[in-house]
Amino acid sequence: MAKLRSEFSRSNVWGAHGVKVAGKRIAVKKSTVFSTRVISGLVALSDALIVIMAGMAMYLLYIGWAPESLKLYGLATVVNLLLTLGAFYISGLYNFDTIVAPYQQIIKIISICAGVFLALVLVAFALKVSASFSRVWSFSSFVCEASLICVVRAYSYHLIKKFAFAGLLIRRMVIVGAGDQGERLAKELNKQLEKHPWIRIVGIFDDRADRSPANISGIPLIGNLEELTHEVRNGRIDDIVVALPWAAEDRLLAILKKVTALPVNIYMSPDLIGLKFPQRGYRSVGGVNCLNISEKPISEWNYFLKRIEDIILSLLILVLILPLLVVIATAIKLDSRGPVVFRQKRYGFNNEVFDVYKFRSMYFNRPPEQGVPQAKRNDPRVTRVGKFLRATSLDELPQVFNVLQGVMSLVGPRPHAVAHNEQYAETITGYFARHRVKPGITGWAQVNGWRGETDSHVKLENRVRHDIEYIENWSLFLDLKILFMTAFIVFVQKSAY
Repeated sequence: MAKLRSEFSRSNVWGAHGVKVAGKRIAVKKSTVFSTRVISGLVALSDALIVIMAGMAMYLLYIGWAPESLKLYGLATVVNLLLTLGAFYISGLYNFDTIVAPYQQIIKIISICAGVFLALVLVAFALKVSASFSRVWSFSSFVCEASLICVVRAYSYHLIKKFAFAGLLIRRMVIVGAGDQGERLAKELNKQLEKHPWIRIVGIFDDRADRSPANISGIPLIGNLEELTHEVRNGRIDDIVVALPWAAEDRLLAILKKVTALPVNIYMSPDLIGLKFPQRGYRSVGGVNCLNISEKPISEWNYFLKRIEDIILSLLILVLILPLLVVIATAIKLDSRGPVVFRQKRYGFNNEVFDVYKFRSMYFNRPPEQGVPQAKRNDPRVTRVGKFLRATSLDELPQVFNVLQGVMSLVGPRPHAVAHNEQYAETITGYFARHRVKPGITGWAQVNGWRGETDSHVKLENRVRHDIEYIENWSLFLDLKILFMTAFIVFVQKSAY
């Protein structure tokens, strides 16, 4: 029975019809396997060619062919090549997971290229040979190589995905373990297949295959460990993930002893509870390897970098909007009596309360209200000027001073009123994780359409989900992207009243 099931499953997995990923049927062939190390090597080779071509192209275009200077500029290009590739390697830019996330690495690539450029300038100055080099050549080579590396990286990522969807670049993965652990792992992996189309989960094996169902979460059970060994020997499997409860120590060790003798990559899935946490890897704590569940976000150098970003951009924005602030303040004064700016208590970083500044958009000295009711469409409390300010988010401009004070950031989760904050925390799991970073004037949720009134649980969940996504994936490039999107999206959305 097991043999018949194995043969049937094998024909379905290895047959010409292939498998489905993101709704597309893709053929799985033995000849399509690829190594992530090969991809990393090819990317490193492309970076090397770009550095060499940028240096030589700028030399020929600006300096012209001159044998007496070619050796000097060629040596500078080689030194630049070695330093750049070495810095990229140390920074992890040749890890496969980094290569397939190119847009998150743009700032790092530009920073490293700029650092190498400045280091070479300082060395040339110290050796008193800086006068021998053209400043135009130096700067243009740096700009050219940094730009081309970013462009080629982005193109390489899309090329990898294209080849993966075409079935030309794949990693054939199997799961060992047909129990609850294996089923949960299969479901989690299936959720990620569209983002990682080079992964093919081609089957499940189990040392107790005769006791297991023929299909688990849409993945066929192929056979036992002997059949797994046979498939590996035939070159049909690249990666094995062992998914068994860690408490089953004897069984787990017996299986690992067998599979670690096979010439493939072996991984062990986290226990059931571990699947609920994002991958952070292991970290040595007092000499003991512990699973890293969560790290303090935007800390150390990243915190310093974000603070510098906030100060520089806030001062620049303040200079640009100063005339606008005067116009808005005058309009508010002429429209209705009361202060121009009002303060409201909000929860900020580490759940600490602070005063947020906003242009007044509602009538002053209104009758007492129960709690802090949210503004709604055609809200009678909103003034004529206030309606325009709220629709365009211009009422948030005074928060630039909150940013300069250090209690807010230009980009981050929007702070909610104290009463709303406590109410939301009771209904949304993990809501307070928003307070792991400073609140922002604008954020990832806002530029994705989740701003304004949160009159439903779904809207609030989506806002919180985008906030957490921003915190977990923060980068300087992401901040700049959100600020750019804010200028074109938030001011024209109609979800704020």
